[in-house]
Amino acid sequence: MPAINLSVILITRNEADNIAGCLASVAFADEWIVVDSNSSDATREIAGRFGAKVTRTDDWPGFGAQKNRALALASGRWVLSIDADERVSDELAAQIRRVVGSDDAAAGYELSRLSSFCGQWMRHGDWYPDRVLRLFRRGAGCFTDDLVHERLDVEGPTGRLKGDLLHDSMPSLDNAIDKMNRYTTGRALDKLRAGGKGGLAPALSHGVWAFLRCYLLRRGFLDGRLGFVLAVYVAEGTYYRYLKMGLLAQAGTVNQPAKKGS
Repeated sequence: MPAINLSVILITRNEADNIAGCLASVAFADEWIVVDSNSSDATREIAGRFGAKVTRTDDWPGFGAQKNRALALASGRWVLSIDADERVSDELAAQIRRVVGSDDAAAGYELSRLSSFCGQWMRHGDWYPDRVLRLFRRGAGCFTDDLVHERLDVEGPTGRLKGDLLHDSMPSLDNAIDKMNRYTTGRALDKLRAGGKGGLAPALSHGVWAFLRCYLLRRGFLDGRLGFVLAVYVAEGTYYRYLKMGLLAQAGTVNQPAKKGS
């Protein structure tokens, strides 16, 4: 049996609309691991038809812990972690194939994520280039236990690959607002557990700074009308995160699990 060089790992919940395109973009891998959080749609069936090894879980421990479950099932020398609403571009795929076939590669690699907001690719502001550490030698890295916005910790030197990881996460404003509400709750809990402080004053100050940083300092205005909308969206998310931190701390709520996002 040939050695498994590259494993792709995903965590999913109700991703039937996305999973096929995602897996097709990483068809060059040797193994696909899908850990599904009790989907009610055809996510598991579609992944299984593609050839993925699918595991179902009934609980939701948070993004970091769930990704570590998927990582524990991977058997390749290299691991690529992606989300169901992401696609590996052709240029990035060529870079990944080159790295995993090399004997002198680093321990891990950052990818540049290009995200779509309400139908437009956002090439400026806070969203690009969104460097994410996703490709790594198995055994050299694991995910933090954050409920949302988990990080990959890798031991050893890291590099950066050319090409974009295409991220179509927010096709509509309704979807974006729904995701903001869910993710700000999880992020507020993470920051509280790490000793962070929230409240109205931090929410206002951090929210204003987030808008200025996204729209002016990082030139979000170059993305046109939606560049302004995105800067407001980023500011609102920051505002609600710090406001929720204050309210959750006041209520003594620090152990509430976050719901899986799409």
